[in-house]
Amino acid sequence: MLLLRHAILLAACMAAPLLRGQVIEFESGGLRYQTLTRGGLTVMFAPLPAQVRNYVILQVAVANGSDSVRVVRPEDFRFIREDGRVLHAVPPRRVVQDFLEKSGRNDVIRMVTLYEMGLYGMTRFRSTNGYEQRRQQALAEVSSPRLKAAAAASAIVLVAVRLQPGDSTDGAIFFEVPDKKLGEGRLVANVGQDTFEFRVGGLQHPGELIRRP
Repeated sequence: MLLLRHAILLAACMAAPLLRGQVIEFESGGLRYQTLTRGGLTVMFAPLPAQVRNYVILQVAVANGSDSVRVVRPEDFRFIREDGRVLHAVPPRRVVQDFLEKSGRNDVIRMVTLYEMGLYGMTRFRSTNGYEQRRQQALAEVSSPRLKAAAAASAIVLVAVRLQPGDSTDGAIFFEVPDKKLGEGRLVANVGQDTFEFRVGGLQHPGELIRRP
């Protein structure tokens, strides 16, 4: 709910009432976010400022300000490039398996550090069912250093969740991009009957959002 209030406050300060429902951009914790509210549900995201392996990682947060239960899933998100190519968010199980089999400790530490810098920089946002809750549960269940890497990855990845009215969640969605850049296009999320669409400029370097004219 705090995230929803934050988004509404930003909307009031930055836009007139007739702009309600349009995408709003703001900076927090060193990241540039875009946020949009439809049907009482607020979706916001920011690119993390570095690439890990072949993944471009977006931090996503969702707050349910509606009066009904809403289901959010990583497969709800896709990126449509200017050339028409569609990139689907990599399934959480595959991300975790990849980090378990191929990633070293440094990759995991780097990813966790980047994610936490962005998340904890949002002083007004406290997720009720997100990364921090998943992290505490995952790390309490494993002792092997190798498994801790996968546990840390599993805590960060956005997973399917049912949000009760007033609940919120956060997590990372992973796009596999061997050419090391997301490029220009649209981030689209279909959550239930609502469509959230964000225009994303070219990433000159990871994490830099270029505003389009």
